[in-house]
Amino acid sequence: MRLVPADPEDLEDIAALVNRAYRGTEGWTHEGEYLGGQRTDAATLRADLAAAPEAILLTLREAPGGPLRGVVWLEPASGEAWYLGMLTVRPDLQDGRIGRRLLDEAEAYAFVRGGRRMRMTVLSVRGPLIAWYERRGYARTGRTEPFPYEDPRFGLPQRDDLVFAVLEKNLAPAGPTP
Repeated sequence: MRLVPADPEDLEDIAALVNRAYRGTEGWTHEGEYLGGQRTDAATLRADLAAAPEAILLTLREAPGGPLRGVVWLEPASGEAWYLGMLTVRPDLQDGRIGRRLLDEAEAYAFVRGGRRMRMTVLSVRGPLIAWYERRGYARTGRTEPFPYEDPRFGLPQRDDLVFAVLEKNLAPAGPTP
């Protein structure tokens, strides 16, 4: 399995996977208790990609044309930093080390393109997910970003204390994966 850039025809499948993983109740990484509504749709993904021409959605499939197993958004941010977002693994495949592999390959993708630091934002109330990223070398920067309560594209908040924690990791050349 390798990461390959998404085709425009993939956007419906990507949106369905992301909504299932983020807003459903399957798997351990959903955020349904914090946010309702959909996480994204194909039109939003298309618009986001058009607004950020250097960004890319990378997909993970077992074989070309096979079912979507995972997806990740990557975008050069500033200097040597890249932004990683929307890391998604099909809920019934979580706990199978696919997320770790997806993250490793996304980091390697950014590194060979000049990325030396990866940055992400995670809802600060998602303790188990933040801990998972910390075990993979990410650290809280101490900075937060406000949750866009006024923009329903990000979901329908179920609480009034949502903020994004900013996490970062220094990237190194990829080595063999255990």
